[in-house]
Amino acid sequence: MTGSIAETITRAVQEICDAYGYDLIQMETMPDHLHIFLSAPPTVAPTEIVKQLKSITANRVFATFPGLKKKYFWGSGFWSRGYYIGTAGNVTAETICRYIEKQKSPRKEVKRR
Repeated sequence: MTGSIAETITRAVQEICDAYGYDLIQMETMPDHLHIFLSAPPTVAPTEIVKQLKSITANRVFATFPGLKKKYFWGSGFWSRGYYIGTAGNVTAETICRYIEKQKSPRKEVKRR
């Protein structure tokens, strides 16, 4: 997810947050995943937020780039089934923002035995 695809996803996520009353605190697009830090009302289940984000962004990407589905995703969806959700209970929002920002920097390869 780079270039105009990343821009489309970023705009879509912001629009989703605005529409559903979520506060998008920080977001970084990586080549193969996203880091999203948002605040939502306690009455909304985190799994519901993930479903909204995944389905709406996938629809937006495929509508904006129709050739993408035919070329790369003809047998599958845009997003994988998995996701990770964490809460900010024991750390500050600032710490989470720093972590997300650091994810954008190049990673060093780890040699495996």
